[in-house]
Amino acid sequence: MEETNLNQTIRCIVKLGGAAITCKNELEKINEENLETVSSHLRQAMNLGSCSTQVMGMDWSKRDAVSDISSSLCDFGDQCQFNVDFSRFVVVHGAGSFGHFQASKSGVHKGGLNQPLVKAGFVATRISVTTLNLEIVRALAREGIPSIGMSPYSCGWSTSERNVASADLSGVAKAIDSGFIPVLHGDAVLDERLGCTILSGDVIIRHLAEHLRPEYVVFLTDVSGVYDRPPTDPNAVLLREIAVDEDGKWSVVKPTPQSLNKQVEITVAAHDTTGGMVTKISEAAMIAKLGIDVYIVKAATSHSLRALRGELRHGIPDDWLGTVIQFSR
Repeated sequence: MEETNLNQTIRCIVKLGGAAITCKNELEKINEENLETVSSHLRQAMNLGSCSTQVMGMDWSKRDAVSDISSSLCDFGDQCQFNVDFSRFVVVHGAGSFGHFQASKSGVHKGGLNQPLVKAGFVATRISVTTLNLEIVRALAREGIPSIGMSPYSCGWSTSERNVASADLSGVAKAIDSGFIPVLHGDAVLDERLGCTILSGDVIIRHLAEHLRPEYVVFLTDVSGVYDRPPTDPNAVLLREIAVDEDGKWSVVKPTPQSLNKQVEITVAAHDTTGGMVTKISEAAMIAKLGIDVYIVKAATSHSLRALRGELRHGIPDDWLGTVIQFSR
């Protein structure tokens, strides 16, 4: 692993859950409304206090249903009126309805790169997830966020039996120190033992947190947080606070275990090749063990905006809906 040196600390690492920014039941379809709101929330959270409401859009390429490229240098006039001074964030997104289908159908996550179907699926998966990455970068850029897409495979990430074996973070560090917001994603990568596998965004978040040590981490999902059973169950209860001990084991603090009176159940969708909520809680617990608070909250809501802004760091208000995972000091 290459040593990561940053001139200043990172404020926040954000995970954009695939189910929150895509329509998970429609192949390769983005949830445009959610992505637009999340991008706006990120701009508000990153803003370092300028009162300017004007945005310098940075997507100067043609888009579907947009006949003219509206952004050009001559539109900007006095550049001092625009705010491009943002606090230091890193964004990582999941695949949602991009990539998971290709990976699960070809078995990329299981390895076996010598098999023609797996090799074809590896290529197809990367085409899909990098397509989504570009669209997310463009959405953030339209909000004036100086985003840089960074694919783990292309940046030298690899695994050994699905655990991160190598990751050159120097490019991420240089991008941050240059004033950019790196945008990484779950990706198909080479694996020393299996040949290949899927590196999930949640694992990437944990690795980044270990080396970049952000002040806090936010997982934006399609539900209000972690529940004691599938949230579609009418008896599901939101787990508001989870504590992590020295051994990395986690336990529910609020609501009290006695009030739950039932075993916590966590399920994984059949098409999810990255472990779903099981992986999310496990990786979040490892981050919390570092002394970094983790908030899991529904994307595109007032609750997620409060988490992104760091408003919860000095206490969780009763009217906030989400799950906080903290190290039990």
